[in-house]
Order: sequence, then C-alpha cells, then structure tokens
Amino acid sequence: MSQLNIAIIVGSLRKDSFNRQFAQALARLLPDGVTASFPRIDDLPLYNQDDDADQAPQVKRLRDDIKAAAGVLFVTPEYDRSIPGVLKNAIDHATRPWGQSVWPGKPTAVAGVSIGPVGAALAQQHLRNILAAQSSPTLPGSEMFIQWKDGLVVDGEIGPASREHMQKFVDAFVAWVKKVG
Repeated sequence: MSQLNIAIIVGSLRKDSFNRQFAQALARLLPDGVTASFPRIDDLPLYNQDDDADQAPQVKRLRDDIKAAAGVLFVTPEYDRSIPGVLKNAIDHATRPWGQSVWPGKPTAVAGVSIGPVGAALAQQHLRNILAAQSSPTLPGSEMFIQWKDGLVVDGEIGPASREHMQKFVDAFVAWVKKVG
C-alpha cells in the first residue's frame, strides 16, 4: 500500500500558537503508512478575483498541496466567533478559478483549541458550513472543541490525559479518508 498523505492546515500564523502545537502533536498520532504535511498559508496574497487567470505561485503551491493530499485536517482557533481571515483566504484561493475548486470530494476533519471552555466551537461550525458549500465531506460526529490547558501537549506530544481521546479522533479521520477518498 502506498503512503497516505494528510494535509494539516493550521488557521493561526503565530509560530507558537496553541493550535499549531496541537496540530503537530496530532500529526504524531498518525498510524504507520500515513504522513502529515503542513501547507503554508502565511504568504498567500489576499484573494482577488482579478488574479484568477494568473494565480500567484504561492496560490498554485497551496492548490497543489491540497490536491496531493488524501485528506485535509483543519486545526483552527476562533477569532471573533468565526475562523481567522487567513484561513478563509486560503480556502477561497483553493476554490478558484470558478469551477476549479480543489475541495469537492476531499475528505476533511475539523478541530481547534482555545483558552476558553468552548474550544473554538463557533469557528469550527463556520468552517464546517464553508466546507459543506464546497462539497467537501467532513468527518461526521467527531466534534473537537478542546480547551487549552497545561498538559494537553507535553514535549510535542499529546499529554497522557488526552491521548486516548485524540487517538480515537485521528484514527476515525484516517478511516474516513480511506472510506471517502
């Protein structure tokens, strides 16, 4: 069996963001035969339909990264009760030009952490709505509203108190990618 690649798109640009740390720790839970890639979104220009005919190299790179992935895991914070603008910008670029979206049929999952007790719930719901509009099948029944607390990520790994729960999520996503993709 060939190697399965999961793209993990982090909706935060901050180098030491909780969501980036969480995403990297989740990647370590992927089973043998599954690799993670982290497509860049920090260098994308703002989406402008005028550029559809001649997309920037960074946009082409993002689209190629998503096309090459068997599935996409989004790990996002919540900004003002929604997803960060940088994440929406990346998604918009990947939907264009019209009729050439890379999202239809691409299996996805959504997770996020927050210092608040609702764990980025509204951002994740907005992201699910966006993905549904793009015909991107999102892992059903696995809501990941995680509050960032000491011990969630320890030395780059999911901490012992959360490991079993997070492993179930990662395993369910990999099974979803294999089923849908």
